[in-house]
Amino acid sequence: MTTVLIVDDSSTLREMISGLLIKAGMTVLEAEDGEKAKDMITSKPPDLVVLDIVMPNMNGYELCRWVKNNGPTKNVPVVICSSKNEEFDRYWGMKQGADAYIAKPFRPAEMVETVKHLLRGR
Repeated sequence: MTTVLIVDDSSTLREMISGLLIKAGMTVLEAEDGEKAKDMITSKPPDLVVLDIVMPNMNGYELCRWVKNNGPTKNVPVVICSSKNEEFDRYWGMKQGADAYIAKPFRPAEMVETVKHLLRGR
């Protein structure tokens, strides 16, 4: 079973993305900030991480950089899902190592297809 970690300080958004991915047959874990996510990833790396940029304690850019520069997790795909929708935000997210960037509000099918596509590429 594929495990996806959703990292967002909004419980509503975590629930919404979780529901979509669970319906698509995936196991979902949740964290409300980058620090908690880092602890979870360290103990058992997920198959993919979906993260927000603006979060307390450790932002999404920092978490993405950590995932991609950490030996055991460097191949874990990262999807940034953020309301920061300027071209620079997208550029900067990809520069941190993100494999995909989805702007909020997103279409549910876009989220599921992006996650499935990245998991197939593993």
